[in-house]
This record gives sequence, structure tokens and C-alpha cells, in this order.
Amino acid sequence: MKLKLTTLALGAAIAASPALAELTFPSLSYRTGPYAANGIPFADGYADYFTLLNERDGGIGGEKINMIECETGYNTEKGVECYESTKGEGSLVYQPLSTGITYQLIPKATADNIPVHSMGYGRTSAKNGEVFRYIFNYPANYWDGASVAIKYLLNENDGSLEGKKIALVYHNSAYGKEPIRTLEELSEKHGYELTTLPVDHPGQEQKSQWLQIRRDRPDYVIMWGWGVMNQVAIQEAVNIRFPMENFIGIWWSGSENDVLPAGEEADGYKALTFHNVGSDYPVFDDIQKYVVDAGLAAGAGDQIGTALYNRGLYAAMLAAEAAKTAQEMHDTAAITPEQMRDGMENLVITEEKMADLGLPNFGPEFEVTCENHGGNGYAAVAQWDASAGEWSLITDYMQSDLEVLQPLIEEDSMAFAEESGIEPGCN
Repeated sequence: MKLKLTTLALGAAIAASPALAELTFPSLSYRTGPYAANGIPFADGYADYFTLLNERDGGIGGEKINMIECETGYNTEKGVECYESTKGEGSLVYQPLSTGITYQLIPKATADNIPVHSMGYGRTSAKNGEVFRYIFNYPANYWDGASVAIKYLLNENDGSLEGKKIALVYHNSAYGKEPIRTLEELSEKHGYELTTLPVDHPGQEQKSQWLQIRRDRPDYVIMWGWGVMNQVAIQEAVNIRFPMENFIGIWWSGSENDVLPAGEEADGYKALTFHNVGSDYPVFDDIQKYVVDAGLAAGAGDQIGTALYNRGLYAAMLAAEAAKTAQEMHDTAAITPEQMRDGMENLVITEEKMADLGLPNFGPEFEVTCENHGGNGYAAVAQWDASAGEWSLITDYMQSDLEVLQPLIEEDSMAFAEESGIEPGCN
């Protein structure tokens, strides 16, 4: 397995030991394989934000940042190998960028007292911090996403989905299966008919699923896809003339890579998001000055402002803010993974803080507590404008239906606690 060590303390890619940088952040990336087109911009945004902090601010709290990038290829086994080979480097928090890898790391990282941040993916019931003490999934999870999609459709239909047909096209993996239980519960509450259509990895073969959609004629299609699966699905929808405005993807099915191959025919496609879009934010001026113009960008600098670059940047920003919180709580700059966990559990993101970071109105406010490792569960809907070649938010942020979700989270997390011999509670 190829392990790439990227040390940002000096703003250059050089091999280094942890002694040269106190704050180590591993990046479990995938720049190769069938999901590389989506993995690359996320990894670039994640790396560039940490480079910015090193070059502009001298790191975090006076401590330089050491980022270790390890290639997983979106393969669960390789992801676990990356974790095992880097955890001894003083890694403060893991962001696996894979639900499959996250599920495998939950018991390992918990036993090692190293926090995991599965931002908008992973095991949804990890929101219950009384059970999953080292696992976080703020600011929103997959069940939030499923609920907000239904809430949006309710708004589009005068508050009623009674008698409507909704099809879920999903990646046939732990990731894709996450929303099914929620959508089933919501179908009982709102009276719509749900059809589930799995698509096997990597997602290039979908003819049968879309033939069924053409035959069943659902009112809406919701997609839980990733990588090539997304663009194939959008093209198949075009082929059967399914209306794009009735096609909604989860936030991992809402990048430029997903819609551009279909050209003008993708116009009107929608996707959920838990952060804003575009590059019209002050922080990007700083990235241009301190990172791109200085020749320190992780990539070619052409992904800045894209949906997944922004998400990688957002993930790094949240990690940095949690590290600052931990430094303040423990009165030390050289924090440990356990102290980083405390910072994550006490993280508060306000609009004032976002504006100070050069990201005004970039995402909803939220706070994390012991009882709630998942944030406030807000998401919005973005729509693709093919003529302009850009995404734009078409709704405000909406909160998920916690009346439905909280009992599901309680049930699933408590079942895990019983299986694992965990006594729930806050320290």
C-alpha cells in the first residue's frame, strides 16, 4: 500500500516525523480508483485549508500542522490499513470519507481513544454520544438527509405526499442502505409508496433499474450514489426522459462531476447539501494568495469552489475549530487525541465564527454535546443550472423530522451498546 506523507509545516511536501509538527491530521483519501473523480477535490480542499492555516497563521494555536495523506481507493480493507499505519503518528482525528471504513473504525478508534468524524456519512446512530463517545457525525447525518428530502417534497406538494410514488436508487453498500429505514418510517407517516432499487458497485450497470422506473413511473426519484454511479444514473434518467426537477440526490450525489457528462440535459437536477456552494467567500482569496499563488496547492487549483472541494475545506475547518476548542479547554497547544475528542464534543459553530473565518453564511449554526454528536440536522436543497454551469441553493436550511429520527437513533444506538457491552452515559 502506498502511503504518502504530506508535511505542511514548511508548506512543502516532505517526509517528516511527528516531532516536526505537533498537530497531526491524517487524510484517508482516494485519488485513484472508480471514485477518484469525487475523492480528489475533497482531498484537495482538506489539504489546502490546513496549508492555509500553516502559511497564514503559523498553524493552530502556534502549533504547525502535519497532514498525513494515505490512499484508500475507497476500499474498506485499505482504509483500515491506513488507520493502523498512521495512528501511531499522533493522529488527532480520522475522517474516513467512507461509510464502510467508518463502520470498521468505530470499535478500533474507540479502543484507541482516537476520535472519528464521519461528516454527513457513516453510522447515523453515532449521533448518540453517550454510546459512541469517540464518533461524531455533525452537522448532519444520512437520516437527516432522507428526512429533509421528504420535507422538501412535502413543501412542493402543499404538505401532502399521500398516494405519491417515490423510488430510492441506492449504492448497494452500507452507505446506500443507510436511509432505507428512515424513508420507510416516513412513508408510513406521510402515505407515499416507496420502492428501493439497489445498484451494485461501482454503478455503471443501471439499465434494469431505470427500465423499472420507466415502467412504474414514480413521481420522484431519490438517489444515494457516489462516483460514476451518479453520472450514469443522471444519464439514464435523461434517456427515459425522467424530469430532472423530480430527481434529488443526497449530498454525495451533488457534485459537478455528476452532472457535467449529461450536458444541458442535466439542467434542473437537485441535490441536498449541508453547506453552501461557490467560491464567493473571503477565505478563497486567502487560499489563492497563500496556497495557490505560492505553488502549495494540493492539486492544480482548478477545483476551488466546487461542491466537493468546499466540503473538504469545510471538514478541515471544523477539525481546526475543534482543535482550537480543545486547546482552550485544556490550556495547551500540543493537544492529544483524547483532548481533541473533548474539543469536538464541545464545538460550537455560530454565524459570527463562520464570518470571522471568511465563510459568512456558508453553513448552518450548530453545537455538539455529549448527548448529541450529530449537530442540529439541518440541510438545504441545491439545483444545477446547466447554462451557468453552477449549483445554487434553492431553499433555506431545513431541520430534519426529529420526532421520527430520535426514536430510531435511540433504538439503534442502544442495540449497539447492548451488543458491545457499553454502559451509556456522559463522563
